[in-house]
Amino acid sequence: MMATTLAEKIIARASGRQAVTPGEIVTAKVDLAMIHDSGGPRRVEPILRDLDVGLFDATKVVLISDHFVPGDTDEGARILELTRNWARERKVAFYDGEGICHVVLPERGHLKPGMFVVGGDSHSPTGGAFGAYMFGVGATEMAGVLATGEIWIKVPGTILIEWTGLLSPGVTAKDMMLTLCARLGMDGGGYQAVEYAGEAIRALSMQERMTLSNMAAELGAQAGLIAPDETTADWLDAVGGDAGDWHGLATDAGATLLAHHVFDAATLEPQAAAPHSPANAAPVGEAADVGIDVAYIGACTGAKYEDLKAVAAILKGREPASGVELMVAPASRRDQERAASEGIMAVFEAAGAHILPNACGICAGYGSNRLGEGVTCISSTARNFKGRMGAASSRVWLASPLTVAASAVAGRIADPREFMRGDGQ
Repeated sequence: MMATTLAEKIIARASGRQAVTPGEIVTAKVDLAMIHDSGGPRRVEPILRDLDVGLFDATKVVLISDHFVPGDTDEGARILELTRNWARERKVAFYDGEGICHVVLPERGHLKPGMFVVGGDSHSPTGGAFGAYMFGVGATEMAGVLATGEIWIKVPGTILIEWTGLLSPGVTAKDMMLTLCARLGMDGGGYQAVEYAGEAIRALSMQERMTLSNMAAELGAQAGLIAPDETTADWLDAVGGDAGDWHGLATDAGATLLAHHVFDAATLEPQAAAPHSPANAAPVGEAADVGIDVAYIGACTGAKYEDLKAVAAILKGREPASGVELMVAPASRRDQERAASEGIMAVFEAAGAHILPNACGICAGYGSNRLGEGVTCISSTARNFKGRMGAASSRVWLASPLTVAASAVAGRIADPREFMRGDGQ
């Protein structure tokens, strides 16, 4: 049989074909549709009503409230109430204020290798970390999916991004992604399937892999895939999920690739991306003289359990520099509860951090903690577009959670390795 890519294997199965070829347009059956409170019921229900149709299969729809949480404005409260009513009426799986959709969906066991999934959010490629083909669509297209259970897709080519070697202490998946944004550009993915591979990828934890797949969106890719392995299966088993028969879900040797990029993880340094684009990334030392007002630990790329644990190791026994506000928004309630049980949240509290809800918050421009005029912030979010997190005059630098924590203590953009002992801890 012809050698094929991981993306082609998943799409072929979903479209009922033995094989597919890049450039073909096929109709694929959707295994799961994920929507949230912002682009979900309030957007799709009017379309479904106009079409006079219901859901194709309520058991294959997951709804998560995360954008307007905690509903502290009149508009937010109304939207959350509409979302809750829709969940009851449509009888779908619903997680209300449990965290950011891209984290909650896998941690509740809804994803498995080989699935074909659509999400109503641009960072839906996160699901690719689990060997699922997952991508984001707008509300109109999502309404079509909810009504029919199908979607057409132009079979993508695969851009293989191989990382050799291993990351050094203090360097993370976020640094890898900022490097890719700088080197390949924010259209480097060409709305194709990006696949991450190599020794460094295999060594990453699932939550670090999720960061890579999530930020395939910043590369302009449709999906960000990682072939499933024992790490995937063990993680899904731990959260009550099912990895299924994942063996063979990998790109075959000799499969045709659109491009193949190779990077050396061992030589990578912590990165910081200057306003107003992730593509403005460079080694953190080049921004060492930049003072900050706010350090934000949040979002699906920077506030999962492992992020919180790493940040606490830097903050323990320390406080933010004078004049620096530290904000922490854990990505999910489960991750926050685990962090609390291990004393991690207590470290943040001792450091005087402002603990925010388990929600998208100011990463997506929501809530009362948006950045004010002229504020300089270093953030663990995925994007730093002008005005996205608050006032248009605010300036947002992107970095890993470790770099954000180090910068909070230093009062300027700082290399997290400055806070490590000789053993790398």
